[in-house]
Amino acid sequence: MDSFIARFGSKITGVLSGFDRLVFRGTLLPLVRNGGMFSFLKKAGVRLLEFKEFVVKTSEALKSASLAEAERYERPVRYLESSATSKEELAKALLAEHPVRSGLVCAFKTVEPCRSFEYHRDADPRLRGLKLRTRKCLHIYKYFIHPLFGFMNARIQTWFPFNIQVCINGREWLAREMERRGAHFKRYDNCFTWVRNVERAQELLDEQMKTPWATVLDYVATKLNPLHDSIFEPDPQSYYWSAHQSEWATDLLFEDPQTLATIYPALVRHAMENFASPDVMRFLGRKAHGCFTGELVTSFKNRPEGVRVKHWVDGNSIKMYDKAGSILRIETTIGKPAPFKVYRPHHADPDGPLSWRPLRKGVADLQRRAVVSQSANDAYLDALSTVADDTPVADIFDAVSRRISRDGRHFRALRIGATDDLALIKAISRGEFNISGFRNRDLQRLLYPIRSDPSPQAAHRISARVSRLLRLVRAHGLIRKVPRSHRYAITAKGRLLATALLATRQATPQQLTKIAA
Repeated sequence: MDSFIARFGSKITGVLSGFDRLVFRGTLLPLVRNGGMFSFLKKAGVRLLEFKEFVVKTSEALKSASLAEAERYERPVRYLESSATSKEELAKALLAEHPVRSGLVCAFKTVEPCRSFEYHRDADPRLRGLKLRTRKCLHIYKYFIHPLFGFMNARIQTWFPFNIQVCINGREWLAREMERRGAHFKRYDNCFTWVRNVERAQELLDEQMKTPWATVLDYVATKLNPLHDSIFEPDPQSYYWSAHQSEWATDLLFEDPQTLATIYPALVRHAMENFASPDVMRFLGRKAHGCFTGELVTSFKNRPEGVRVKHWVDGNSIKMYDKAGSILRIETTIGKPAPFKVYRPHHADPDGPLSWRPLRKGVADLQRRAVVSQSANDAYLDALSTVADDTPVADIFDAVSRRISRDGRHFRALRIGATDDLALIKAISRGEFNISGFRNRDLQRLLYPIRSDPSPQAAHRISARVSRLLRLVRAHGLIRKVPRSHRYAITAKGRLLATALLATRQATPQQLTKIAA
């Protein structure tokens, strides 16, 4: 981000970085583990012949207890015929009709898919018993004005194992905290167009990371199921909380909409033309399909509130869009944290030695998730900063157009006009690789998508070929190795070369002559 601020800092009044949307999921791990439900029933004194009667009775009791608060305070309760109904919009409409400053706003009941238990019959006794199956059951959604989080929602499935989902918004949380402290700001939707004391606002965002997540989420769980302790009295257990999805946003506040409008079209073009992608979607009103198969995609959408460019890869994404006219937002969304690393002990030995291990979904690793998300935002902004670089193109090209020696090894010059080297430079500069870098296999998929020989020997040869290309561009300083991983990241020099190369190839002689004049 430093490079971007250095180029456009005079037009920026402040920067705010922190969580936007957070989706938590609560799971009763002892219950969903193999044999867990049977063990619970045994401790509760419930025979398998009584299983159906017991779970139906428990479910009905949970529904009544969960909705009792709405009846007590005369808050709206609606049954939704379709789970696709926009619950947030409906909740905000009901809040306007039935205002409340804190507490429960409304509750919804709707039938949605879930994972619940049923008795599986099989001739093999090892396969027989209570199994989790995909079914449908009633879910209860509750919308609150929480004393800490502000406007938020939570959901519980009313059948065992009573899975919970909680959604909060970090910017909503910040607005509530600034109001409580008497801070002066202007807000639009989930962003701030003006804040008198940006530094203090950032401090409040940073304080969110100190939240005792398990404690506050357990409190929300009691609002969804007040009977939890009595249901599990024979076998006490608590929820394991994981961050199902996190959005970390960096907002750059510009002086006014006109200031951002002068540079944003160039940023959009730069993101689309220089962060290469095989698929560009224009003016489509749909989202990427939920059953993501791992294809690397970039999309371009012209929405009523602005233009959004998004890159995603295997459940994680990074996007850029303008909000409220004067805010440039870069946002990293993490749904699958495994590609990232966190310095921690092994989960089976909490007091054991520390080492770099895969990032987990559990809330214990949420702070590290914030760090890697901010790093992705910073890298994306630095990549965008090359749009205003004034380095002569000749200097950029000359730096890679000669043979070099590194650690006693000789490396050829890059042939920037050759198809193979051009494809390589395009591949390493892709926008989605700002999230967690790229691996040998990622470049294989991009550089050699069609293979006439599917044999393991051919795959090994292609892997070795890509390894040689990685050594080549690394020797020229275009990429760097990500420590303690098999991943690489493009450097500032590499980004500048990709920008200059792709821009000049797309420019006409007339345009180049006009620029040089």
